[in-house]
Amino acid sequence: MKEFKDKVAVITGGASGFGREFANIGARLGMKLVLADVQQDALDKTRAELEAQGAEVLAVRCDVRKAEAVQALADATMERFKAVHLVFNNAGVGSGGLIWENSIADWEWVLGVNLWGVIHGVRTFTPLMLECAKNEPGYQGHIVNTASMAGLLNAPNMGIYNVSKHAVVSLSETLFQDLQLIKAPIGASVLCPYFVPTGISQSQRNRPDDVKEEGGPTASQQAAQAVSEKAVSSGKVRAAEVAQRTFDAIRNDAFYIYSHPHALGNVQTRMEDIILQRNPSDPFAAAPQIREMLQAKLSVK
Repeated sequence: MKEFKDKVAVITGGASGFGREFANIGARLGMKLVLADVQQDALDKTRAELEAQGAEVLAVRCDVRKAEAVQALADATMERFKAVHLVFNNAGVGSGGLIWENSIADWEWVLGVNLWGVIHGVRTFTPLMLECAKNEPGYQGHIVNTASMAGLLNAPNMGIYNVSKHAVVSLSETLFQDLQLIKAPIGASVLCPYFVPTGISQSQRNRPDDVKEEGGPTASQQAAQAVSEKAVSSGKVRAAEVAQRTFDAIRNDAFYIYSHPHALGNVQTRMEDIILQRNPSDPFAAAPQIREMLQAKLSVK
């Protein structure tokens, strides 16, 4: 996808973090923007900021866990703008803890947003984009799914998040191959950020009532939260920079997008473990202080 002016971009999780930065770049490029988010106040604020820049904006409160909500988002998009060219399946939440301590509600919430949100986005918008391509000469489209470096690695005490993001990477790679198979004028990319200052470490603020956890967090969940807050808040790469890298990848039809390419050494080690049939390598070999902090919080001797 090379042309952006007057094209229509749909962004889930569009009111904050990466989504907000995607929208800012889209506005500068003259795109028509559809923002979807569950946090109404943030959605209203971001819409007002973008409209002040002169952008045409449709803001829709949307719980991406629900197929009917994503379909309503697509319907509203077509009613307002008559086409879709760029889709960011970006909404995501963070959660951690020892994998056997995650409740059913934890799994339903994290997989609902991180995985089912992408599934619903792909199932709903890809056929719509293919239909748009039939009606628009020279149509160019692109789909970006937000995964994580956690979709390529498996750090301890964050298994529920790892599972969701590994699935998004797999879904995205398959989407790319499927679009290639039918020679669609639609590209696909997967964004795998590492620790970038966004609001993901505060995801509990938007946890819906139907998946609220009964009782307080376990010691392992508290430890995961502490590590996440520290790592995310201290990140040196900003969301705006990652958003620009993402648009550059869209222009260049690049599939894999990274915020921290130097972290790929850990991915290579994991691949070598698999190929050489080694047990999984120590994820804290280069940062043993993180293991020590976790073990201290978990009272592991």
